[in-house]
Amino acid sequence: MTTLVAGQKAPKFTGIDQDGKKVSLSDFSGQKVILYFYPADLTPTCTVEACNLRDNHEILQKEGYTVIGVSPDDPAKHRKFIERHNLPFILIADEDHIIAKKYGVWGPKKMFGKAYDGILRTTFVIDEKGVLTDVITKVKSKEHADQILN
Repeated sequence: MTTLVAGQKAPKFTGIDQDGKKVSLSDFSGQKVILYFYPADLTPTCTVEACNLRDNHEILQKEGYTVIGVSPDDPAKHRKFIERHNLPFILIADEDHIIAKKYGVWGPKKMFGKAYDGILRTTFVIDEKGVLTDVITKVKSKEHADQILN
């Protein structure tokens, strides 16, 4: 679980998006960013979360937010996820878990009694100066935009 808290500087990162383009946190300097980490494209809970952010994207934009998703999936799978669900935001491929480790969201999980390492679903809200204003560790996929805005 992440040790990052509100008030700290957000760790810098560079990754590759769904179109194979480099994306860095510094590209969004002066903007508010919602950086959300999720386990996998095209899975039920991750799709609900992405679609909740999609359905509330206009409201989030009016509040000045840029939404960026991060998962270990490759750019081609991100592109498929975006196209299938009409997602209006960037998805970054973190295949080597470098960004997830910087944010402290790569760690031990359990499913059906099996232990493994994976993404710990977490969202970071970052202000215009690159400072964390909120860290959401108990993400409610169906209500995620409300969690961010409230």
